[in-house]
Amino acid sequence: MKTAMETAAEENPEQSQEKKVITRGEMEIGRYHWMYRTSRPHHYQHGPALRGSVSPLGTTGCFECCIKCLGGVPYASLVATILCFSGVALFCGCGHVALTGTVSILEQHFSTNSSDHALLSEVIQLMQYVIYGIASFFFLYGIILLAEGFYTTSAVKELHGEFKTTACGRCISGMFVFLTYVLGVAWLGVFGFSAVPVFMFYNIWSSCEVIKSLQTNVTASGDQICVDIRQYGIIPWNASPGRACGSTLESICNTNEFYMSYHLFIVACAGAGATVIALIHFLMILSSNWAYLKDASKMQAYQEIKAKEEQELQDIQTRSKEQLNSYT
Repeated sequence: MKTAMETAAEENPEQSQEKKVITRGEMEIGRYHWMYRTSRPHHYQHGPALRGSVSPLGTTGCFECCIKCLGGVPYASLVATILCFSGVALFCGCGHVALTGTVSILEQHFSTNSSDHALLSEVIQLMQYVIYGIASFFFLYGIILLAEGFYTTSAVKELHGEFKTTACGRCISGMFVFLTYVLGVAWLGVFGFSAVPVFMFYNIWSSCEVIKSLQTNVTASGDQICVDIRQYGIIPWNASPGRACGSTLESICNTNEFYMSYHLFIVACAGAGATVIALIHFLMILSSNWAYLKDASKMQAYQEIKAKEEQELQDIQTRSKEQLNSYT
């Protein structure tokens, strides 16, 4: 005996075929079998998966999650952030200690009267406070640029998902490009300014080396070799003594303050150069990310129009089938 459903299916086979619906999961499994055909059939478990179960692609869920997380890391922004933090830390830390040692050298050997270098002491103290502000600002700015890199990477990699790029996000990216350009130009000036004390200490050190060589060869006296700090404009011309010659200059070069300040100024200059390179790196990354976001917004608009057209076409097909069924 045939059931009522089988009899109805034989009487109206077209209607029974229309009711057969293929789910999206079945379509994906069929596409997977077509792309990756093997001699052994694949079995899929329904319900909650057990620990250590294998996904359709043969990889564990934890591994897929790790790959997805690593794929969303902006490695270029991460490298630029580390380089920026390192450069700013070297410049601020070494520059602060070197300025303190410079004041000690001036007070002990080149300007015994405190009124002569009072203005210089105030300027150096102000520069030390500026160093504190620079360190704090670039710590926050580096974190913001790194977060912007994560945002842009997610926007590009998840373009076809639920993530949506906005005009505000693109405007913020453009603002960071302009601000990083301005900071890069400013740090070029800082890098040039930090080379000035290195040049001054190098002149003093080279003069001391000449004095040592004369004493070794015993060809001439080194008392005529002098270094006048007043010609650099950091202390006034009426400062006393203002210069050091011969054995006095050599004793200055042998002090710990001179040795530490000279090498710390070199490291601070190198830190400023590393910061300039990091900002240039950031500028290239931000420009590239801004271009990616601009293209992503265009692609997003195209996909929305395409989805709308497909929905309209599907509605037309549905209405035409309904009208055809009503006629038959």
